[in-house]
Amino acid sequence: MDRRLAIGLFAVLTLAPATGFAQSWKPDKPVEVVVGTSPGGPQDRTGRLIQRILQEQKLVPTPVNVVNKAGGGGVLGLTYLSQHPGDGHYLMVNSITLFTNHVTGRSSLAYTDFTPLAVMGVEYVGVAVRAESPLKAGRELAERLKKDPAALSISIGTTFGNATHVSFVLAMKAAGVDIRKLKTVVFNSGGDAMTALLGGHVDVMASAPSTLLQQIKAGKVRMLAIGAPQRLGGDLSAIPTWKELGVDTSFELWRGLAGPKGLTRAQVQFWDDALGRLTRTEEWKTDLARYDMENVYRNSADTARYWKAEHEEVKGVLTELGLAK
Repeated sequence: MDRRLAIGLFAVLTLAPATGFAQSWKPDKPVEVVVGTSPGGPQDRTGRLIQRILQEQKLVPTPVNVVNKAGGGGVLGLTYLSQHPGDGHYLMVNSITLFTNHVTGRSSLAYTDFTPLAVMGVEYVGVAVRAESPLKAGRELAERLKKDPAALSISIGTTFGNATHVSFVLAMKAAGVDIRKLKTVVFNSGGDAMTALLGGHVDVMASAPSTLLQQIKAGKVRMLAIGAPQRLGGDLSAIPTWKELGVDTSFELWRGLAGPKGLTRAQVQFWDDALGRLTRTEEWKTDLARYDMENVYRNSADTARYWKAEHEEVKGVLTELGLAK
């Protein structure tokens, strides 16, 4: 055998097992699904569903535990996650607050301090009024606010600069409204906001449909428009999108998973496979449909690109509102 060929063959045979090993990883201790809120809320529900499906479908070979780290609007959970760099056994349920907490100065941790793993579902913000409101259409609302941004009081969630607030002001900005002069109001919970709307204490409520549907079905509330890219199905099939009404905007309220910074390619590949399979299960699809969420899945690479683009959009609108630090 030619000496150079023999040396080359020896190198291939020597390196192949090592290369294969480097490209393979799986959990060898319990996995923690970190939730930055108290038990019982939407993110906690998502985390526990992920835990259950990962275990029942045997998508991971080790136990999976949900760990609640509530505090600071998710900051405590992100801080905890950041303390485990390079460890693929830690995942955190996250949302747009990953961006807004940093942009508004609530956290020193930026989205670039974590490994993007997945987007695992999206919903959209609807704009609603009580049944007896004189406002009959989303376009009418936009025109009213374009003439006088402070003419109506709008509930935008529990904190200024949250996902609901961002979605609503992006729609109004696209409609030509001076978003800096909007009369926005925050409440301690979605329930408090709904009580204020029904009592006539605010004129408009911006919220995810899951908060609105019960009162819509009861005939007490009407939804004027929703920030989806196209009309949704089911209970929301009669609700026009802003785009249908001539306002060129859509914005996703996404829910997904982040890992600590410094995960290896092999760790990311494992979670790409496991989470992709999870989102194809009937249990996952049924749960998302129950809460009027769209079953949108993006793997790690797609999520990284998505995070970068959405962060720029969110930072831009929060800066315009004077909320960026």
